[in-house]
Amino acid sequence: MNAREKAWIEKTVANDKSGKGFLHGRFFVFFVLIVLQIVLYVAIAYAFAYDSAVGVAVQIAIGVLSLAIVLYLLGKTDKPSTKLAWILLILLVPVVGVPTYFLYGDGRPTKKMHKKIVAERERNANAFENTYGKPSLFVAQNRAEGVGAFLEKAAGYPVCRDGEVVYYSDGAKLFAAIKEALQGAKSFILLEYFIIKHGKMWNEILSLLLEKARAGVRIRILYDDFGCMMSLPARYDAYLESLHENIRCMAFNPVVPVLALRMNNRDHRKILVVDGERAFTGGVNLADEYIGAEERFGYWKDTGVQVQGSAVDSFTQMFFTLWNAFYREPEDVATYFPPRSSREGAEKKEWRKDGFLVQPYDDSPLDKISVGAGAYADFVSAAEKYVWIFTPYLVLDDYLRGALCQAALRGVDVRIVVPGIPDKKTVYRLTRANYGTLLQAGVKIYEYAPGFIHAKSMLCDDKYAIVGTVNLDYRSLYHHFENAVYFAGCDAVLELKRDCEETFAVSRLCDETTVKRSFFGKVWDCILRIFETLL
Repeated sequence: MNAREKAWIEKTVANDKSGKGFLHGRFFVFFVLIVLQIVLYVAIAYAFAYDSAVGVAVQIAIGVLSLAIVLYLLGKTDKPSTKLAWILLILLVPVVGVPTYFLYGDGRPTKKMHKKIVAERERNANAFENTYGKPSLFVAQNRAEGVGAFLEKAAGYPVCRDGEVVYYSDGAKLFAAIKEALQGAKSFILLEYFIIKHGKMWNEILSLLLEKARAGVRIRILYDDFGCMMSLPARYDAYLESLHENIRCMAFNPVVPVLALRMNNRDHRKILVVDGERAFTGGVNLADEYIGAEERFGYWKDTGVQVQGSAVDSFTQMFFTLWNAFYREPEDVATYFPPRSSREGAEKKEWRKDGFLVQPYDDSPLDKISVGAGAYADFVSAAEKYVWIFTPYLVLDDYLRGALCQAALRGVDVRIVVPGIPDKKTVYRLTRANYGTLLQAGVKIYEYAPGFIHAKSMLCDDKYAIVGTVNLDYRSLYHHFENAVYFAGCDAVLELKRDCEETFAVSRLCDETTVKRSFFGKVWDCILRIFETLL
């Protein structure tokens, strides 16, 4: 990258009007080109449909395709609400519904992406076994520990009995811990985030990364290109690599203004690994609103965790699954694992409490089963006393809605905290549209009065917890690459409980009046629900 291009990128990401205009222009061009493609397709389809020469043939073809897709959907084992939404769209507006389903219907990446990622996952698992030996199969001692057994089989990462988990109740606390970890890095740093945005948070992190790169630390940065469309210019990955030879960077699934299936599958994960000794995850992206340095939608609340011990190796595998699948120069993941001696005897540490376990896991649209949805549903069904949940969005399918309602009906204290100030008004309306059935079943729903809650946390019975990147909506559960960590038997669980209690105290408890709507409001909500699988 030449000096002129570097200077332009630095100007673009700086807080000036010309740079911001360029970033917004990038998104605007992408949006306009996509809309033009849709309009052009619809115009051509309707032109053919009403042309006397070919109209009958075109209408028959569209009708046959519509019928074939509907029959295909009826034979699938998908959730009824998901199938119904697609069937309605296809039957009501076939000229739009048919191509939209081909692009987004199954939520699956292209076959090429599938093969690459599966191959890397297998290579990483083999490298792990060659380094540490094959992990012993986790045997659950009770129903709640069965969540761990499910995750081990579904996601492919072992349940770990060593290490430590630290919970952070807001982004600022997590940021402080991240900076401390980066300052102590000696060997390598892996960063994978959905959003990177220049400001106080990223500027401080980038400064530390440059300092460490000059000291010989290997830096690997992975960010989602669509997630950063409004915050980073094109070729920012090349810019970061030009800063030092020890820095390598990749923009995942580069955005192209073409209607393509792979554009729907974004990397929504948040992973930071330092030296194979510490790993961080949670809802926090690398942008100022997540740490309170910039106010958006009131106070922005988020959560995160730090993991130490052998569970860190699972985060390393997650990172290199995507990195090696798409980066131009794949690396040997085994060189990023700590020596075997550092993992031996870890389970015998005296401070470890009975019942301690920690299990990172990831989820992707490649899986035959949605690991994220399965983990949440299994977690809720295992609850005996209570389940408390933080989520920024609440757009549920029948599977999770049923699990939550059944838990409440059998006497479990189910509480869900959603934002009091939304970031997306349409999704917020759909979130509220989900209140009715849940409230009738006895689920308590709170709206976080100070502002927007972006946390994705779940707590059960003072014993078990999940913290990660997975929202309770279709896009997060079925379309995106996600990750989380399931943990139990440690102080972090009680720290999350304390945070929940403090959050309830400043939130509004919803009731029937909260979801009261006019006739036209109900009609509009019904229309929106047709498209909820795409939002």
